[in-house]
Amino acid sequence: MIKEGNKAPQFSLQDQNGIAHSLKSYLGKKVLVYFYPKDDTPGCTTEACEFRDNFKELGKLGLVVLGISKDSVNSHKKFSDKFDLPFPILSDEEGSVIEEYGAWRKKKFMGREYMGIERMSVLIGEDGKIEKIYERVKPKEHTKEVITDIK
Repeated sequence: MIKEGNKAPQFSLQDQNGIAHSLKSYLGKKVLVYFYPKDDTPGCTTEACEFRDNFKELGKLGLVVLGISKDSVNSHKKFSDKFDLPFPILSDEEGSVIEEYGAWRKKKFMGREYMGIERMSVLIGEDGKIEKIYERVKPKEHTKEVITDIK
């Protein structure tokens, strides 16, 4: 399980355009890796659009935003195009990065338990260490929380 103060686990995943992004290539920049359950669903769309709508401010603060879910590159492309997302959303179909970061968890819905992606984010500092772990984020409020923390 990841912990604040520890080095963030490295990864390399393809984005919605088939371009590989590796965490080590962002060394020297602050990175927010946000994990979300599914493209084009209400909560995930709200969260992505909040990042989109605040993207310029996040950029001024020097923050790189990377979304990750188990959806395919093609699914990400449709989602990104539909909502004009200006940041990479990465495909982790096998779920290895999602698991390594602790976002693959037991969930409950209507009395049924199942494994799925917990909506969470990890703020990684310029040195590659985890600065903050955001658990069970609220899609509408999360971007503002991150902006406040970085300022």
